[in-house]
Amino acid sequence: MTDNHRSPEPSLAQDPASAMDQALDWLIVLGSPDEEQSRQFHAWLDADPLNAQAFAKAQAIWDGPQVAQCAQSLAARPAKVTVLARLRPHWKPLATAAVLLLGMFSFSNLPMRLQADHLTVVGERQRLQLEDGSRVLLNTNSAFSSTINDRQRVARLYQGEAFFEVQANHNQPLEIDAGPVTASVRDTAFAVRYLDGVAQVRVQRGDVDLRATRDDARVRLSAGESIRIGPNGFDRPARLDAATDLAWVQGRLVFENCPLNQVLAELSRYYPGWIINNNEQLADVAVTGNYRLDQPLDVVRALAHITSARLQEFPALVILN
Repeated sequence: MTDNHRSPEPSLAQDPASAMDQALDWLIVLGSPDEEQSRQFHAWLDADPLNAQAFAKAQAIWDGPQVAQCAQSLAARPAKVTVLARLRPHWKPLATAAVLLLGMFSFSNLPMRLQADHLTVVGERQRLQLEDGSRVLLNTNSAFSSTINDRQRVARLYQGEAFFEVQANHNQPLEIDAGPVTASVRDTAFAVRYLDGVAQVRVQRGDVDLRATRDDARVRLSAGESIRIGPNGFDRPARLDAATDLAWVQGRLVFENCPLNQVLAELSRYYPGWIINNNEQLADVAVTGNYRLDQPLDVVRALAHITSARLQEFPALVILN
């Protein structure tokens, strides 16, 4: 949204996230719309049912306590300007932060949380020991359960990421379900990442037998190999770069000539809020570094400094300009 409050592009929303983004833009425009903007707004509402749903939710949030508290905080700063004038440049960031805050406490994933034995919040890691002695390290924002007894050794990663050190058991392998894939392992150290319908398996030690849920295709991975499993099945196996791909196990995030936007996307998994890059010139800037994963905001500040970007910080929201 530009300073002159240009209307959002009259395009169909691709998903709920983009619909919400457009709805937040319309909230600003409708503060003082002209006739053409009103026409465009109604056309946008009619273009997709998601648009109307997103606008109703955005309007409810905008009128709610989260944004009001942010406005009061801004107004409390000493300056001879009105609250409206102070708040206007920050309308969308504040509304976005409020959307995020509500989203963090939504009940959309309640069934998964009720099934999971172990949960980690954003930025948290948790160490577990299973009944057979196998060890699991749950990464940020993950959900996991397991059933291990004389009859079965099964586990499920509902979402997130986990590193497994599986004990040898000659009678029965440990089977781990993660969305589009099931891993069957014995005496193995490997990681599974399952986010947004895509799984990634990385083997540090031993062998892992994989079965695709979609078509029952089979792949065996050995130490030093990695593979991605999406909605269409297996990609080709690739070489594992343990120093980078498994750095999180040691509490680090390691990047080698990685585009800044990818770095920010990874950091956002550990930051309990949103990290947004508004400067397109920074998107492809190559980043090489070794950072602590428990200090994502400090990493963003360091990246802003080395790229000479301007950083704005709000509750649960940081923006690079």
